[in-house]
Formats: sequence, C-alpha cells, structure tokens
Amino acid sequence: MPKNSKVTQREHSSEHVTESVADLLAHEEPVDYKRSVLNVTGETWDKQKDGEEELDAENRPAWNSKLQYILAQIGYSVGLGNVWRFPYLCQKNGGGAYLVPYLVLLIIIGLPLFFLELAVGQRIRRGSIGVWNYICPRLGGIGYASCLVCFFVGLYYNVIIGWSIFYFFKSFQYPLPWSECPIVKNGSVAVVETECERSSATTYFWYRETLDISNSISESGGLNWKMTLCLLVAWSLVGLAMIKGIQSSGKVMYFSSLFPYVVLVCFLVRGLLLRGAVDGIMHMFTPKLDKMLDPQVWREAATQVFFALGLGFGGVIAFSSYNKQDNNCHFDATLVSFINFFTSVLATLVVFAVLGFKANIMNEKCVVENAEKILGYLNTNVLSHDLIPPHVNFSHLTAKDYNEMYRVIMTVKEGHFKELGLDACLLEDELNKSVQGTGLAFIAFTEAMTHFPASPFWSVMFFLMLINLGLGSMIGTMSGITTPIIDTFKVRKEVFTVGCCIFAFLVGLIFVQRSGNYFVTMFDDYSATLPLTVVVILENIAVAWIYGTKKFMQELTEMLGFRPYQFYYYTWKYVSPICMAVLMTASIIQLGVSPPGYSAWIREEAAEKFLFYPTWAMAILISLIILASLPLPLVFILRQFHLVSDGSNALSVTYKKGRMMKDISNLEDNDETRFILSKVPSETPSPMPTHRSYLGPGSNSPMEMTTAPNGRYGSGYLLASTPESEL
Repeated sequence: MPKNSKVTQREHSSEHVTESVADLLAHEEPVDYKRSVLNVTGETWDKQKDGEEELDAENRPAWNSKLQYILAQIGYSVGLGNVWRFPYLCQKNGGGAYLVPYLVLLIIIGLPLFFLELAVGQRIRRGSIGVWNYICPRLGGIGYASCLVCFFVGLYYNVIIGWSIFYFFKSFQYPLPWSECPIVKNGSVAVVETECERSSATTYFWYRETLDISNSISESGGLNWKMTLCLLVAWSLVGLAMIKGIQSSGKVMYFSSLFPYVVLVCFLVRGLLLRGAVDGIMHMFTPKLDKMLDPQVWREAATQVFFALGLGFGGVIAFSSYNKQDNNCHFDATLVSFINFFTSVLATLVVFAVLGFKANIMNEKCVVENAEKILGYLNTNVLSHDLIPPHVNFSHLTAKDYNEMYRVIMTVKEGHFKELGLDACLLEDELNKSVQGTGLAFIAFTEAMTHFPASPFWSVMFFLMLINLGLGSMIGTMSGITTPIIDTFKVRKEVFTVGCCIFAFLVGLIFVQRSGNYFVTMFDDYSATLPLTVVVILENIAVAWIYGTKKFMQELTEMLGFRPYQFYYYTWKYVSPICMAVLMTASIIQLGVSPPGYSAWIREEAAEKFLFYPTWAMAILISLIILASLPLPLVFILRQFHLVSDGSNALSVTYKKGRMMKDISNLEDNDETRFILSKVPSETPSPMPTHRSYLGPGSNSPMEMTTAPNGRYGSGYLLASTPESEL
C-alpha cells in the first residue's frame, strides 16, 4: 500500500478519521479483484502464503463416497469396547434393564454431542485445533488437549492390537496352544506345569506365554521380545493405513468396518447352535429392575455412551471435516449412534451365547469332579449309600441329579459338610462370573473356542475381527492427531504420519516390558476419562453459551437446508452440560473413593491379587491427568492476557475468485454499502449478513466469516456472498 494513502496516514495520525469507504478506495492503487485479498489486518500480506491457503481450501481431501465416510465413522466408534466392555456392564448392571438407562443417555447425551462434533467439523472444515480456535480462541486449548488424549490412548490401544496379532498367528495350529497345560520334565518324571495346573490352560497361556508377566508394576523384567515385534507390526499397519490420509485410510475402512459384522453374525449363528447358548442369552437379558434405581448404573452407562461414540477425541471432527458443507450430518449422527448401539447388543448376544456354552461345559466338569469325590466317600464309608437317591446313576450323572444328591448330603451332614469340600455346581454361578476386557477376549472366549469343532478356524476369525475393530478405532484416533496438526502447522502429511508412528512405537515400549500390562491398565483407567469429560463439557459450553445456540442453529439451517429439531437446542444448552457436569463430579468422587490400584498376577500363587500403585506410579498417574488437561488453562491464560495472538482483533476481507467490483467513482455518499457485486452483475448483495460467526473482544463487526482458511481461524470475512434477501 502506498505510503501517502489515507489508510497509511490514518495509522500515524491521532485525528478522528471520517473518510468514507469510497474515498479510501479511490486513493488506492488499482487491484485485480478477481484474484485479490484486501487485507486490513495490519499484517504484511504474503501473496504466496495466501495463495497456498486458498489452494488448500479448494484441494482439501474429500471422501470418495458417502458410504466410505459412514464406514469410517462406524469403524471409529465401534471398537473393542463394544465387544468386551458393553456385555460386562450389561451383565453387571441388571441384564436387560441396563439397556434402558443406556438408551436414554444415548439419546440425551450421546446423540446431541455426536451431532455437535459432526456439525462443527463439517461447517469449519478443520481438525479439532482449528475448529475450537475458530469458535472461541480462548478455549483453543480444547483441540490441543484432544490431541494429547488421542496420543495417550493410541499408545496403549495399539498394544492390544499387538496382543491380538500374536494370538492370530498362534491360531494356525491344531490343537490350539492354549487348549492344554504344557508338560515339563522334572528329572525323569514328566509333570504338568504347576502354575498352569493351579489356574487353567488359557489363563497360563495369557499370563505366562503371551505376557510373561512380572509379579508387580515395580518389577520391570525387561522387554518381551515377542510383544515388541507384534507392537512393531501393529504400528506398521496403522502407519500404512494413515500414510495418505483419507485416501488410504478410507479404503482400509471398507474391510476393517464390515468384516467384524461378518464375524459377529457367523459367531452368533454358530453360538446359537451350541448346547447351553440359550441359557447364556436368557441369563443376560433377564432384567433386574431394581438396578435401574442405582446411581452407579447410570454413571457407568453415561461413561460407556461417552467413550463408545468417541466424543472429545477429535476423530469425529477430523472425519467430518472432509465432507461437503451440504452433507446431512444430522442423518449421519443418528445412523452411526444407533448402529453403534445395535452392534453392542449384537456383540452381547454373541458373547453370552458362547459363555453360556462354556458355563455348561464347566458345570459338567464340576459335576464329574464332585461325583468322584462322593464315590470316594461312599467307598470309604464316610457317607452312607442310603443318602444317594435310588434313581441316581453315577455313570450318567446329570446336573439335576447331582444337585438333588448335594442337597440331601448337605442336610444330613450339616455339621461336617464343609469338611467334605463339595461344590454346589450351579449353572447360575458359572454365568455370574463377570469377565471384561482382556479377561473376556484372551481367557474366557479363547477357552470356549477350544471346545468348538474346527476351533483354529474360529480362533483365526475372532482375532482377525479384534485386529480390524482395533485398527478402525486407531485410524480415527490417529486422525484426531494428524488432521489438526497438519491443518494448523502445514507439515507434510507423509513425513508427520511416519514420524508420529515411530515416536509412538518408541514410547510404547513401556507397554511391552514384562510389567507392561499394568501400565496398560493405568493408562486405560486414568489417562482419558477425566480429561475427556472436561474437554466435552468445554466443547458444549463453547458452542452453546459462547458462540450461541441460536446462531449455531441458524448456521445449521443454512448448511443442512432444514432446521434441526428444537430438542437439540435444549439438550445443547441445558441438558447435556448438566449431565456431563454430574458425570465429571461422579468420576472425581469415584477416583477419590476407589484407591488407585491394579490386579497383579502372582506367579507363585497362580492367582490375581489387588495391589496399590507405588508412589512413583502414582506420580505418573497424576502427571497423565495433569498433562492431558494442561493445554486448557494454558491456552486460555496466554490468549486472555494477549501473550499470544488469537486473531480475534484481525479483520481480513476476502474476495473470492470470480467476484467483480463495481466502478466506485459514481458512488453516492450513502451508497457505499452496495459497491460489491456478486457473479451476476444485476445482483447487489449486502455486505451485512443477518448473523455473525464470531466476534472477538473489541470487535463490533457483524460480518460473516468465510470458511476458506486464511491462516487465522476466525478472522476471514466474506462480504460478497450474502444475498440481499437475508436482510
């Protein structure tokens, strides 16, 4: 801009400026408005940078099809938790009755917040950092906190994929290696491994052959080379899937999202044909209505809804940012939310059909073992033959006959019954044995599969399903890191993705030492729950109370072509923030009430034992929570006290390609606001839209923000796109 221009003179003058827009523009140098940006931010205009940003907006990657995008969101939200966490919670919290609080909370918390994240990602077309810088710069730490939580979760989540890879390759043999206890030689005598004999074959294979676990978190024991190699394979798979962004990960989703459903349906059909499967399903869905009044049930249901949809991680926003702006994200939110729910129910049916079969097998084994004890007592005259009902046949003893015999003996020998050491062998007791997480996938389910015909085939299918479920979630989690970082700092996609995977692998070595499973438990319990709850609350507040629910609803109306239901207005503004605040309070109380600890496997006892974390582990635990939450207050302070620029006082007027300027020499004094024309010369758009996207501190301009990036989220204003009819 020339030094003698009125705009430049204004910067060095203390006099009140009264020049009109027409006067100012009349003294400026001619500008090619078809390809120009009028910058009045006070910053030096970088033509090359601006051109790159405009090109970036036009060339932003996009999904090849709507199906690919939906599969990506499903693959991200449907993860390992649907298979091994939801069934456990359903069994623990009232069976079929648990579905009621879960469905209610899915509708009033899950669906609205999921829709909110989809909408802001699609509207602003940036990752989590850019989105929250746009909406409220002072809460820009939300995006950075999401990235950190994604990193923490990705570290241990990929270890679980590594475990699944190990079991997958071990499944290509018959019999399966965890079907029998190993035989060891003690001199010239061959004996069963003591640790395995005192536990079970599947438990021994998990803790000793797979993890080679130490007795406590304090005993490192060095690296487990088998798990280290599997972790390397897992990170290589993630890196290859992510290397080209959604161009590569989108194609992976066709398989990783659909294959688990094929396996679940196959397992359900096979499971329903197994003896005892109906017992498991009936036990699962028999409602215990009194549980619905327990606040703990509602807290666990809310937490499961929260994590099942991947809220707060940034992956939902990242995937949605590659959509077209007129995409119906409300339909997407509803579809994905309920597919997630029905997937959890399907997985629960499969799990308890198989566990019902396993419970019958274990119950029969219990009956046989205790029947042998009774025969021994009869032969040694400890028990009288008169106690045995005449119709009981020991060669074909049923569970019903054994229970009848057990009750008679317990009644007659009441004073000395405990000395006999007989078990009740009730099917209900077997079904009530709660298992979740790794205990379900790598111990209970693997034990059940050893009794399947063609067990290696089913084992290969099961662990390939776990790998795909984990890979789909990992792609979404990593997108929550790569998309906002690449959008914000303009780093090369391939270089950053490879570097991120290598760094994560090196840090993740802590999880593949012999005590690594205890660190996985620590990160799973504490690294994400509280920070993510805070992140989602702030997301909700930023949109509903700072940006404005009415304004957001208006923009959704323009973007979608219809006005969303008023239900979302009230849930965003009141219901969801209150529910999330209650959940956060309950989580903090739970952390205080339940002493931080973990279940350790004690080799000498061949059993699990609850241990408290040592002081140094407590320091790591607290550091994880603080570090994940630190960006929130840090960014707020830096921008509140203007230690870093938030772009809120910058004004950038952008003229898109194809726009034309009317000759301003004939403008009247009161006709300045009509000097910008649209593509059709006869149209005279107003530069003042009916609403604004963001007004920073000290700004009174209601001009609408453009979605085209200009390097400062929340500072690009589009003057030539609002029709006069909106006034």
